[in-house]
Amino acid sequence: MYSSWSLRGWLMLEKFALPHRVHMIGLYSGNMAKDMAHLAPARLVPALRTPEGTVVGETLAMGETLAERHPKAGLWPDDPALRATARWLCAEMASGFGGLRSECAMQFGHIWQGFAVSDAVNTDLARIETLWTHARALSGNDQGWLFGKYSLADVFYTPVAARIIGYDLPVSSAARTYCLALLRDPAVLHWQKLAQQMSYDPDPYALDLPKRAWTLD
Repeated sequence: MYSSWSLRGWLMLEKFALPHRVHMIGLYSGNMAKDMAHLAPARLVPALRTPEGTVVGETLAMGETLAERHPKAGLWPDDPALRATARWLCAEMASGFGGLRSECAMQFGHIWQGFAVSDAVNTDLARIETLWTHARALSGNDQGWLFGKYSLADVFYTPVAARIIGYDLPVSSAARTYCLALLRDPAVLHWQKLAQQMSYDPDPYALDLPKRAWTLD
């Protein structure tokens, strides 16, 4: 429901049809350290174990490892300039947008109404739109996936899309259309269905705000 990083890790395997098995970690149950002991020294979700037993933490490292192991899967764009730009967008996502992350926890249960958008969140949204516009200018693709074909850049920005829609944040119509495309993807809809089966008491990210059902319209 809430682990944006886990969603990225899962999507990079699921969307590119890479064989994998999923192991659940008790992120909010108090059992996280115990559940991850066999993946040491990784300490955060997600973590990847290769068939040879190598443990890889951090989604950027996971993505690069999978791209090396499956060069024909198309995780990165084929064109060198687009590939470099896609890596840049993923790296900035992994290290930045602190306001959006801290104030808008990813969730797929409902859409908050009346969320007060801070200056920090607005700054992050403006930067995200700048990056998306730059990617489209280079790729020549003004709709759909950022670089023409689905890539790790789309994987990394799917949780951003969930935050934008889940908090009804102010973005351009083009950015909103891209967010909806990401969230309507069958793999993401499957994740959402699984996420909505989970419940937490208390909810770790509850807000004193009205909310409406999660709809993508």
